[in-house]
Amino acid sequence: MSDPVRIAMWSGPRNISTAMMRAFENREDAAVIDEPFYAAYLAATGLPHPMRAEVMATQPLDFNDAVRLVLGPVPGDRAIFYQKHMTHHMLPQFDRGWMAHTSHAFLIRAPELVLRSYAQRRESVTLDDIGFRQQAELFDETCQLLGHAPPVVDAMYILANPEAALKKLCGALGIGFSPRMLNWPAGPRATDGVWAPAWYASVHRSTGFTAPPEPPGALEPSLQRLAVQARPYYDRLSTHRI
Repeated sequence: MSDPVRIAMWSGPRNISTAMMRAFENREDAAVIDEPFYAAYLAATGLPHPMRAEVMATQPLDFNDAVRLVLGPVPGDRAIFYQKHMTHHMLPQFDRGWMAHTSHAFLIRAPELVLRSYAQRRESVTLDDIGFRQQAELFDETCQLLGHAPPVVDAMYILANPEAALKKLCGALGIGFSPRMLNWPAGPRATDGVWAPAWYASVHRSTGFTAPPEPPGALEPSLQRLAVQARPYYDRLSTHRI
């Protein structure tokens, strides 16, 4: 049996990352894991995230134990192991050596859209919370590791053209496209992180990718300042979109 294809998908929050996880999980040949470094990130930072205690009770608190999960046996012995990762969870003190053993892709979304969605869920937000800076750093590291740019896909392109976008992404990752990626049954999954009740309501109602949202109106000044800070990171990765 050939080695499984391990796909590390790097995204920030509020960026159709869970819908993408649904798309891959609906394949017959894929298993998924939901933000495996979240608890280790909370343990290291002490940040008061929603459902912090529940997250820390259900995931490895030690970063190295989480690495063993993503590099270990694939659930169900599937050929593809899709790993949904948040870029801000990969703290500077976490050893990146494990990244040499996975394929990588980057999911981006305009900061104005991310911030409008994120601010509806949390009262305060910082640049580090939304992961743009960390995403650019991980992208640079992955470029050095591979010797070329990994695939970058924009959330708006996926929503506008799901089949075309996913075909391009699968091709760039060296796997076949499956039409099963376009639709899935509504409802929660056993693979959802324990934090799903706080964040996944719209995904639980979904049966596929929704139409792109309308362009956002003006952000309040504090959020607009963050959007301006995040924009150069987004723009830089955007030049590598597939």
